[in-house]
Amino acid sequence: QVQLVESGGGLVQAGGSLRLSCAASGSIFSIGTMSWYRQARGKQRDLVATITSGGSTNYGDSVKGRFTISRDNAKNTVYLQMNALRPEDTAVYYCKLTAYLVPYWGQGTQVTVSS
Repeated sequence: QVQLVESGGGLVQAGGSLRLSCAASGSIFSIGTMSWYRQARGKQRDLVATITSGGSTNYGDSVKGRFTISRDNAKNTVYLQMNALRPEDTAVYYCKLTAYLVPYWGQGTQVTVSS
């Protein structure tokens, strides 16, 4: 059974930074594609960033140049470094692991950016 636990969310002023972490249990982390999604209140869940098992990355247009996704396979952890945060980045951030076409989701962590 795979479990994902996010951490690092909180309240930050506009222009500030946060680093989210997502720790995974189980042995499939290193072969899985890891993603961060976010869902603002009343809106759909959107893709923020993805990193493959080989380290290739992809970002949503709204976060390009501000957010960086990375992974540490030795620690079974994926990170999301968020810089130059804006109020519109406020959302619950979820990590997702996809392995053998099966998705696993974390419980989410709240990020609130004040203006």
